Amino acid sequence: MSVGIVETKFVHFDTELRLESGRILGPISIAYETYGELNADKSNAILVAHAWTGSAHLAGRHSEDDKKPGWWDEIVGPGRLLDTNRYFVICSNIIGSCYGSTGPTSINPKTGRRYNLTFPVITVRDMVRAQQLLIDFLGIRKLLAVMGGSMGGMQALEWSTCYPDRIASAIVLATSGRPSPMAIAMNAVARWAIFNDPSWKKGEYRKNPKDGLALARGIGHITFLSDLSMLEKFGRRFSARDGQFDFFGQFEVERYLSYNGYNFVDRFDANSFLYLAKALDLYDVSWGCESLHEAFAPVRSPLQFFAFTSDWLYPPYQTEEMVRVLEELGKPVEYHLIESNYGHDAFLLEHEAFAPNVKGFLEKVEKSSGFE
Repeated sequence: MSVGIVETKFVHFDTELRLESGRILGPISIAYETYGELNADKSNAILVAHAWTGSAHLAGRHSEDDKKPGWWDEIVGPGRLLDTNRYFVICSNIIGSCYGSTGPTSINPKTGRRYNLTFPVITVRDMVRAQQLLIDFLGIRKLLAVMGGSMGGMQALEWSTCYPDRIASAIVLATSGRPSPMAIAMNAVARWAIFNDPSWKKGEYRKNPKDGLALARGIGHITFLSDLSMLEKFGRRFSARDGQFDFFGQFEVERYLSYNGYNFVDRFDANSFLYLAKALDLYDVSWGCESLHEAFAPVRSPLQFFAFTSDWLYPPYQTEEMVRVLEELGKPVEYHLIESNYGHDAFLLEHEAFAPNVKGFLEKVEKSSGFE
């Protein structure tokens, strides 16, 4: 059952955060949505962290006429994996994004103009610092779980290592502890696409640089898929609208990338895309530490990891490296490798494959936490 009609809420913090870069950001606004009810001792809260271009709109619809539900709607609601009869589920928009939290599109109070490229470079750790402000505002001392895939999983790792006393568990899907040179290279090419669009104007555009951002999204979208998923979805079919020997004729996969790329322009900001891509590239769970062992030493709560066999953006060996280190440290950790043809997007598309394991994991955490 769906959570039904939901509302995005906003909270403003008249405070300043010292970022990993040394820069100061403030004041800060956070957009968020909640589902279910917080229990009397505030022990049933689960924070779901979104990925790169996600938003706080995790589940439900914003109106009766809303045609598109939240980005992970199928796992949130009464009787679903994140059962809102049992849990209080929170999803907040990360800083640096363009869906209501402070980012490049926000007005800089010191100038009265949009930040654009004067916005400071942020890291995943900075995003979690801002999330902590929201959790404090909600009066929650300790989260039952933090759950997320891709960049969302990175946020879950940061909660586990930087704020180990604030969470009882973490569920990490399709995530890297530090993206590979290949992943960084793909983001670099996507950035070039935006930089080389004349309408980008070094970030001072009035309208999104349409062609550059669409191309950047197309490049990124390729990394979310897999060879098998593309073969099954498109094969080598040529578009029925075009002649095969028309120079500008397109294969179905080309038309798909173009369609998704240009649709993306209508819903996401180019500068935010650039800042969040930079945050992905910079991510290293062992930032400020001598090793992964040192980074994971503070972990106190159980962690559950999922990797997907066809994910070539953050392949399983990157998850397995983190699991091995946690096991060597004697930390409570479990790992599941899911057979999938869907590539990196499997964590969004195949929730049935991991839901039973997550459900069992949460039940164990609840018992050990004394949550009834």
